[in-house]
Amino acid sequence: MLAGHGGLLEETKLVAHCLLIEAGGSLILVDTGFGTGDASDPKRLGQPFRAMVRPRCDFEETAVRQVSALGLEPADVTDIVLTHLDLDHAGGLGDFPNARVHLFAPELAAALNPSLTERSRYVPAQWAHGPDWVEHRVEGDSWFGFESLKPLPAVDAEIAMVPLLGHSAGHTGVALKQGDSWLLHCGDAFFHHGAVQTPPSCPPGLRLFERINAHDGKARVHNQERLRELARRHGDEVALICSHDPELLA
Repeated sequence: MLAGHGGLLEETKLVAHCLLIEAGGSLILVDTGFGTGDASDPKRLGQPFRAMVRPRCDFEETAVRQVSALGLEPADVTDIVLTHLDLDHAGGLGDFPNARVHLFAPELAAALNPSLTERSRYVPAQWAHGPDWVEHRVEGDSWFGFESLKPLPAVDAEIAMVPLLGHSAGHTGVALKQGDSWLLHCGDAFFHHGAVQTPPSCPPGLRLFERINAHDGKARVHNQERLRELARRHGDEVALICSHDPELLA
């Protein structure tokens, strides 16, 4: 139902795929996954989410612990670029209290004033420390035909935020230049690697999960189609990853 193989009711594993970017003397995170606050108090994630997903909030798997395990200083994480503010992407914000937090402006507006149906996806306790929010808006730049913006023009790394609305009100992908190619972290714009292949495929459980959690279903489907076309036409130049597919993490 979720992995596309194995038994119909067999357990499977999803991941929370974050990126750590070294840029000169600074460290930049793309998403934060679950944080130490979630590991200390899993109940803050809400009973519906815990019952459906059964998250394993392991201290050692939090971004802050993994940064330390690499021999790096968590305090050197100067900036965090979020694909969106869902509870499984923003849980580690409090572990980097001095970092600037970059996000697409409509996402912050939706999280601070959620509709009744979307309150469960945002957990204000994850940003109760009062992050240094940096809101971004599209300014006319283009990235492979997508609207884009540059959140960190002064750092020693080429990074672009690529709005991919649909899953949430201000969902965005994050593109990173690596030599002559790009890595595009698509967040939750898709959940399974087959969704951006031609022809597309997705296990039925994940397909249902996508629909249930979509802020705007038409926009979500449209942007998946655009990503599929991007992969088809520019697969040699752009690698697409998402947040929860363990095969793409591997």
